[in-house]
Amino acid sequence: MIAELDKLIDLQKTDTNLRRLKRLLDTAEERRAEIEQEFEQHASSIREIQGRRDTLNAKRADLERQIAESKVYLERADRNLKHSQNQKEYETAMRDLDTGQKQIAGFETQVVEIMEELEGVEKELGERSDEIATLDAKRDAAMKEFEAAIKVDKTEFDKLSKHRAGAFATLPARLASIYDRMAQRSRDGIAVAEVINGSCTACYVLLRPQVQLNVKKGDEIITCENCTRILYMPKRDEASA
Repeated sequence: MIAELDKLIDLQKTDTNLRRLKRLLDTAEERRAEIEQEFEQHASSIREIQGRRDTLNAKRADLERQIAESKVYLERADRNLKHSQNQKEYETAMRDLDTGQKQIAGFETQVVEIMEELEGVEKELGERSDEIATLDAKRDAAMKEFEAAIKVDKTEFDKLSKHRAGAFATLPARLASIYDRMAQRSRDGIAVAEVINGSCTACYVLLRPQVQLNVKKGDEIITCENCTRILYMPKRDEASA
């Protein structure tokens, strides 16, 4: 394979990797936000359950307060009944006793209902106890892993950028111009396309047998008759890999 074609292939592979890394770096903030959002959704669902528990406990406490107040009211009604001196006082005390007893019964029924609901909420929290206990640690680990990956990508991008500049500088001016023109006009940035199963991998057109043979020889620059990209076939050891 001629040296110029080797350089073009290396340049294309480098540019393909640079495009991939640039996409990763350009979307880093978006992907970081997605990780944050994922953990926030978990945390939010846990907070919602905990909020229900706290609301139920507050309702229970309020009902227990009302029960205590009603018992005081009931005791007073009972005293009034015992000390009633006429029919009117007796009837008033009886009504107060009846009202107080009904209130207490109603409050106690509500407390039982709340306790049953609380049992379900506590069970749900218990089932997610491991998640609750490890959520912050998992989030920190995920963010640390993400930041490390971004750092690796940035280092690789800088390294490949330097390599790309050096490789491009060694190309003959005519080839450099052709490569740049083809790379810039294609949306995928492909100027040098591999031939697989007799087809150009950039436009997927089947090449004529003679073109395939010429590409396989690798002793001259051959372009695709359909998309005009420079064609190559990998060396046997590369193809095996």
